[in-house]
Amino acid sequence: MGWRFEDYGPALAMVGLQCIYSVLAIFSRAALVHGMSPRVFVVYRNAIATLTMAPALYFSTRISGSRIFIGFRGFSLIFITALIGVTGNQNAYFEGLYLSSSSAASAIVNLIPAITFVMAVTAGLEKLKARSWRTAAKIIGTVVCVGGAASMALIKGPKLLNAQNLPKNISFLNMLGAVHPEGDTWLLGCVLLFVSSCFWAFWIIMLVPISRHCPDPIISCTWLLFIATILSGVFTVLVDDNTKVWNLPSLLQFATCLYAGTSSALSFFVQSWCVSRRGPLFTALFNPVCTVITTFVSSLFMHEQLYFGSLMGAIAVIIGLYIVLWGKAKDVEEMKRRRAEVQNGIDDNSEKNDIEQPLLCDEESDETIKHDKV
Repeated sequence: MGWRFEDYGPALAMVGLQCIYSVLAIFSRAALVHGMSPRVFVVYRNAIATLTMAPALYFSTRISGSRIFIGFRGFSLIFITALIGVTGNQNAYFEGLYLSSSSAASAIVNLIPAITFVMAVTAGLEKLKARSWRTAAKIIGTVVCVGGAASMALIKGPKLLNAQNLPKNISFLNMLGAVHPEGDTWLLGCVLLFVSSCFWAFWIIMLVPISRHCPDPIISCTWLLFIATILSGVFTVLVDDNTKVWNLPSLLQFATCLYAGTSSALSFFVQSWCVSRRGPLFTALFNPVCTVITTFVSSLFMHEQLYFGSLMGAIAVIIGLYIVLWGKAKDVEEMKRRRAEVQNGIDDNSEKNDIEQPLLCDEESDETIKHDKV
């Protein structure tokens, strides 16, 4: 069998998306440490993402002829998702990122696959069948993936790379070490990151009914970002009464907002497309890849120590991801087989109708002839 984008495209898209997330975590942490308000950052991010999606929405509606109006039910689904899955998720995440660290954020968000799996099973989006290898693969793979990501953060072991031998001026990202949160601040940041993971999983689950009601991901994502911008702005105005927090005095803060906005628009579109193709669990399971990327990038460019436990955890993440992907691939094969059986049944019925149609036509013609004779 040849390589087909339909089979491998969602996986490649999600891997690339995790690379974007890892860069976003590092740069946003730098901007927050240097005085940028997390709530203002969320507003600018969603606003820039909305403006980024606007040209795509215009050309998509012109080409396809689709309408941007989504109806009351579609608006209700998108409003709830924008309130909890976007506004609440991003505010909790970036506030927790500021109070803790980028490594803690990348580790805690690995709970998203487990939370999404529980939500998907509860909502009936993922089927658990007893004595099924596909079900066992998805459960075991999720556990291995989350356990590997947790071991990267908790288990150290011997050092694999000596950070003292690396060049000290390799990157300006060393500024992330300027603030070391501790005590109650660290605990509060971890709690907010956990809440953000729950909201993130809720957003992934809600993409399923949204994609059914609004099949075009460009339209649904633009509405999500637009409503989230308004909600985030209202929340920021109510919490931050100082107008100076809206200023972006440094180039780092402006560049981070610009990158976050454009990457957010891309991530919304890619995840909506992947959920419509492979389901919510498939999309959520790629989140631990961000931890693997962040760990090695931090060890090379930020001079953080790389330990044996981190390497073993990264290998476990990859193995767990492969196991779940195998289970999801079997689900896709089963779905294609059922569709083929249904299509064959339709074709058989159409053949029968084609065979019967001439006979009916002959009978009708005979009746017409008799009627003409009379």
